[in-house]
Amino acid sequence: MQNVMTKIILKSGKEISVFRFHPWIFSGAIKKILGEPEEGDIVAVYTNKEELLGYGHYQRGSIAVRMLSFGEVYPDEDFLFNKIKNAYYLRKKFNFIDNKETNCFRLINAEGDELPGLIVDYYNGLIVMQCHSIGMYKTREFIVNSLLKLLGNKIHTIFDKSESTLPLKDIKNEFLYGNKSEIEVLENGIKFFINIIDGQKTGFFLDQRDNRLLLTKYCAEKNVLNTFCYSGAFSIYALKHNANLVHS
Repeated sequence: MQNVMTKIILKSGKEISVFRFHPWIFSGAIKKILGEPEEGDIVAVYTNKEELLGYGHYQRGSIAVRMLSFGEVYPDEDFLFNKIKNAYYLRKKFNFIDNKETNCFRLINAEGDELPGLIVDYYNGLIVMQCHSIGMYKTREFIVNSLLKLLGNKIHTIFDKSESTLPLKDIKNEFLYGNKSEIEVLENGIKFFINIIDGQKTGFFLDQRDNRLLLTKYCAEKNVLNTFCYSGAFSIYALKHNANLVHS
């Protein structure tokens, strides 16, 4: 990783959100920039009195800095690896790793896992990465190596699907490891066929898993209308749990 060459000085009062560990620095909060950062560079963020607040990825636009660390801790590769490892072990703690009923889930949830700008979804051995910051995009090789180190033979494919989420023209979706584009997964014991290239988002709306399960409590012997069905996952849940009729 680079040495920090740029200081971001905030306007008076704009440090309050950082003290609360909010990871976004908006462009309007910046008083001045000391240096000439490139998109994706790690920059140091300071208060109006030039007291160090932490470090983050710089990017031109409304969200100018996504904070990676707070205080004097520099986000080097060991720091980032530990954040990725913490995300993995949290999923392991909540029984998503080697779960026989559900083998697709969000492995890294950006700000939720203190890795702003990075989404990683796991589909039964197939991983889809989506970078929402240029800084994360520039660390893709390190992220891939970290995932392979942690999950080993639980991964056979890693696909980067950042083309639509970053403001750079030369970014293309591509395989970073393996080349399998379709996969069969289990969610709450129900099978789904996922196409990561043509599917929306990373291929499947994983964040609706618990809502789909909730539906099963109410659909028995009911007629169900799914008005925004996309891949029809809610419809499949309803049919598997004794709905009389489902229109998608």
